[in-house]
Amino acid sequence: MKNIKLFIAQILGVVTALALFTGCENDDHVPEFTLQTASENVAFQNEFLVEYLLSDETPDNIAERFVWNPVDFGVPTEISYRLEGSISENFDADGAYQFDSGTLTTTNASVTVNQLLSMAEGLGLDDDPSTTDEEGEPNNSGTVYFKVTAFVGSGEGTDAVSTESDMEALTITMVEKSSEGGAGIEISSWGVVGSGYNDWGAFEDAPFYTTSTDGVYVAYVNLLDGEIKFRENNDWANDFGDTDADGTLDAGGDNIAVTAGDYKITMNLNDNTYAIEEFSWGVVGSGYNDWGGAGPDAKFFYDYTTDTFKVGVELIDGEIKFRMNNEWTTDFGDTGVDGILDAGGDNLAVTAGYYMITLDFNAGTYTMEEASLWGIVGSGYNDWGATNDYMLTEVNPGIWVAENVELIDGEIKFRINEAWDTDFGDTGADGTLDAGGDNIAVTAGTYLVTMDLSNEGAPVYSLIAR
Repeated sequence: MKNIKLFIAQILGVVTALALFTGCENDDHVPEFTLQTASENVAFQNEFLVEYLLSDETPDNIAERFVWNPVDFGVPTEISYRLEGSISENFDADGAYQFDSGTLTTTNASVTVNQLLSMAEGLGLDDDPSTTDEEGEPNNSGTVYFKVTAFVGSGEGTDAVSTESDMEALTITMVEKSSEGGAGIEISSWGVVGSGYNDWGAFEDAPFYTTSTDGVYVAYVNLLDGEIKFRENNDWANDFGDTDADGTLDAGGDNIAVTAGDYKITMNLNDNTYAIEEFSWGVVGSGYNDWGGAGPDAKFFYDYTTDTFKVGVELIDGEIKFRMNNEWTTDFGDTGVDGILDAGGDNLAVTAGYYMITLDFNAGTYTMEEASLWGIVGSGYNDWGATNDYMLTEVNPGIWVAENVELIDGEIKFRINEAWDTDFGDTGADGTLDAGGDNIAVTAGTYLVTMDLSNEGAPVYSLIAR
């Protein structure tokens, strides 16, 4: 019996030792993870537009794709994100007027025009030009707010660890619909004059156009280094300057200093203010200028008859996008290849040819059609075709223009699509275009070139040195 008890005790001792040994081994291999503060704060990485134009005609269009950096909390687990938008800076508005992406594992999320339209409704905005806010101002523009949060797990509870981005305020504007049908835009009686445009009246002032708001006018103009003023009817009976350079219009005031470039000028005669901002849209890409490395973008011109922007351009095989001010702060592509302008969207594949491209920011769309484009050719420009002709753009029906054309001493003509099937010269040197006519003598300089083909019986042209 004594031997049996001793044997059992020995067995129990071995089992206990094994248990202790196993326990020690397991303790040595249990990983310990501690949630840490994020290695860096989450932040938006994409560039935002100055203004987001909204139209109920394109509700499914992506208004913006928000992109942010990945975050590391120091744990080997998936990190989640949530993009939120609101009409309130505190993100406490009615749920119908807020945006919530839900839990995401990606570092990007898109917001559609329709989702922003819901937020616009919460702000009381509309697209009716006849309505105004309590102060009598147009009520089609407002501000919405977005932020992104990165977190582990659900992001909730007493031990939750998360990081939140800075809030981004975005301006949304509902495109007002004309009550007259069509574009409803007209050339006003006001214009831009000065050494910064037309040598104080050496040729017609740059026109201001009407807008959906009475008393507010807009001009799209290419300026030179110099000074400008605003006057009515190309005459000095009624003009405005800015005596204190404070953005206030002063009758007969001081000249306004400007630097060379493309600008949008807004003049508000309701409160006697004005604003000048850099403004141009252009075609960029491997299909045109090697993504900007081979020269400036092909500039779009404003067509007031359709309230759109147009450019006549010769493309090569490649890809293009549309961008603002020859830089990448604001650009549009076409992600769905559906003719809808997508902010920061995919490149648009193109094949070599001659095209008229139209941007319609009211509808959020573009069109690109093969076209017969007039161009400048000659010893005074490209040695009669040794390089590409300088393409003009039909800005209004029958009116073709080209800006800042650098000519040298020589001769030029106008022809279609760099072929001699159809060309114009000027046999009598009288400013009238003649089919197959004589070469046009030119002297070196920078020119604004216009062809007016609206009167087929007597088409004319002008070469204005600037």
